[in-house]
Parts: sequence; C-alpha cells; structure tokens
Amino acid sequence: MAHRPHLSFWQIVNMNVGFFGIQFSFGLQQSSMSPIYKYLGADEATLPLLWLAGPVTGLLVQPLVGAMSDRTVTRWGRRTPYFLIGALLCSLGLLAMPFSPTLWMAASLLWILDAANNVTMEPYRAFVSDKLAPSQHSLGFLTQSAFTGLGQTLAYLTPSLLVLLGMDKDATNGSHIPQVVVAAFLLGAFMSIASVLWSIRTTPEDPPAVIEGGTRPGLRTVLADVVLALRDMPDTMRRLALVKLFQWYAMFCYWQYIMLALARTVYGTSDPASAGFRDAGLLNGQIGAFYNFVAFIAAFALVPFTRRYGPKVMHSVCVALAGIGMLCIPLIREPALLFLPMIGIGLAWASMMGNPYVMLAGCIPPERTGVYMGIFNMFIVLPMIVQIFTLPLLYGTVLGGDPANVIRLAGVLMLCAAVAVLRVKLKPAQQEADMAVPLPAARH
Repeated sequence: MAHRPHLSFWQIVNMNVGFFGIQFSFGLQQSSMSPIYKYLGADEATLPLLWLAGPVTGLLVQPLVGAMSDRTVTRWGRRTPYFLIGALLCSLGLLAMPFSPTLWMAASLLWILDAANNVTMEPYRAFVSDKLAPSQHSLGFLTQSAFTGLGQTLAYLTPSLLVLLGMDKDATNGSHIPQVVVAAFLLGAFMSIASVLWSIRTTPEDPPAVIEGGTRPGLRTVLADVVLALRDMPDTMRRLALVKLFQWYAMFCYWQYIMLALARTVYGTSDPASAGFRDAGLLNGQIGAFYNFVAFIAAFALVPFTRRYGPKVMHSVCVALAGIGMLCIPLIREPALLFLPMIGIGLAWASMMGNPYVMLAGCIPPERTGVYMGIFNMFIVLPMIVQIFTLPLLYGTVLGGDPANVIRLAGVLMLCAAVAVLRVKLKPAQQEADMAVPLPAARH
C-alpha cells in the first residue's frame, strides 16, 4: 500500500470544507421538505412516501459511484470529478426547489437533488480515506462530522436569522412557501458549489500513480466489484448493519415528523395556513440548529473519548442519550426546554457521522474503499426505505395518527441501536489504532 503522509489538523480541515456545503443542502431538506410538502397540500399519513428520493437514489447511486471512483483516472484525480459534478447539480436543485408550484414538482426536484448529493457523498468519504494514514482516520471522519454539524446548524438556523435581519416571517410566495425558506435555499445553492471548490483548490488528489488500482471503469466491471464486495463483506461491517437499521429508521422518523409534532404539542395546531404552524417551523429550525451545533462541537470533543474508550462504546453512549431525549420531546410544552433533549441528539448525530466510519475504515481493504463506502451507505438508505413503506401502515393504527408518537418510536429505536452496537466486534489491531488517535490540539 502506498505511503500516506501525515497531514496537519488544518490540512484535514481544508480537505473537508466541501462537506460543509453538502451538509448545508441536507440540512435544508431535513428542516424544510415536510413543511414544503404540507404547504403544497400533502397528506400527513403518506408524508414518508414523498421522502423516497433520498434512500432510493442513495441505494442505486452511491455503491456504483463509489466503485467507479475506485477505478477512475483523470488529470484531476479519481474522486474529484464526482463530487464536483454532484455539487453543481445540487446547486441547481436547491435553486429550483422553493419555487415549486405543485407537490409533484417538489417531489421530482427532490429526486434530482438527492441524486446529486449522493454522487458527491461517497467519493468524498473515500477521498478522506485515500489521503489519510490509518492513524488519522478518526480525526478525518470526525472532522467531516464537525462540518456536518456546522453546515446543518446554519441550514436550520438561516430562516430565523433572516427574520432577525428584518424579513417578514409570514410573507409567502405563490406556492405558500415562506420567503425566508426561499432565501435559505438560494443561499444553500451558493454554499454547495463554493465549499467544494475550496476543497478542490486547497487539497488536490494524489496523482494516479500513487493510488492503487486506477483503471477506466466499465459498467460490467463496476457491478462485478459491488457483487464481490458484498460477498467478501467483513464481519464488523455486517454487524454494523443492524445498528444502522435502528438508528436511521429513527432519524427518518424524527426529520419527517418533528415539525408536525411541535406544531401540535407546543402550538396546538395542525393547520399549515396558521401562524402557529409557521412558528413551529421556525422553532424546529432553532432547535435543529442547536443540535447540529452541539454535533459540530462534539465531533472534536469526542476525539479524546474515542481514543480512550473506542468508537464502539462512545457510539453506544451517544445514541442512548438521543433515544432518551426523543422520548422526552412530546412531554415538553415550553419551547425553551426543548433545547435540553437536543444535547443528546446532537451528540448522537456527531457520533453517527464519524464513529461508524472509523469502525468501517479499519476493516476494509484500501484498494476497495470506494465500493465499500458506497455499500455502507446502503445500510443507511435501506432502513429509510423500510421506514417509508412501513410507517404509513403504522401511523393511523399503532401510532394513533399523532406525530408525537412517531417521535416516541424514534426514541425507542435509538435505544435499540445503543444496545446493538455493543455486539460489533473490532479487530484488536483496529482497536489499538482507533484508540491511539492524536488530539486535534497536537496539530500545527
């Protein structure tokens, strides 16, 4: 395997700035898509079906793009063309989304937007693994986690900041979408492409000769790579699948229904035309920004604890705190108190974006990083697809047609994930490497 130089902390930060724009886009989707669908007349019980674009495009796009990027050779590198093209398409999707006149158009644009994000995502994760020595994997992936927190913090908070700057929170466009949401999407379009260009300029990829296995891919070769990788999947990766089933089913429940739950429990309304419904949207943005800011801070704060206790234990603790927090949310009627459970959700979000990838990176062969990163994403999108088709069946019966009960279900599933991760077996050598990660403060 080629020698990878030791990078400074700020070099690792620069290479991950592009992740900020990707996650700003995801943050806008998480905070705004359910309200946008409701403004355009969506039915509450079938709302999950309108979120199908993300997991399906992830399932189809990420493993193929990951395998293709493993074998791509260009003058710009093997990963860069993918996350640059993805960022451009993502910007176009963000520009168009808030001007959707109909429900079907918004849902169609989400397919384009999610496909673009997925073209970018796994090559970007593989890029970090390409550039960093194994001893720096924890810091590299936790830095990505930090930018996840920062990007989504600003995405959630932007509408409230625009209101503070003087925009009318009740002003809407012709599709009844608040103007502050429209402005947030326009800002996201700029962030998506600008942040990726920063990383490309500051952190060029290694030349093809340095990277193993670079050849121009054909579709048959790519599909064969995916099939072989599934057959040879490490045991650690298989056990992580159950963890991700619980935690991503839970997070999809949370993102789809938290704003609707707040509208009912805090403001006593389910009418999208009411002021209380718009206030719930702003409140969701504020608490969502807070948990993502907690994730931004925690991504770095978790490094010494991950070094001492290992990624498995830390992930279990973090998702357990999120489960407890989600169970508490429906009991809270005072908006200010909602920030308390967000601490646990923020810690879990930081861990989910970092520690599973730390465990994964130590068990997969370097020459197949792209395809395994893409397959690992299947463990995210498959639970989402299961959620999309099962939750509408449960919503009116088991969950009583109450969004607050969906949040309670998410809390229970996060506690299940906390137990499941303790069953993941890491190789002794991998545990030693994970627990010997230097602190960010040691970088110059």
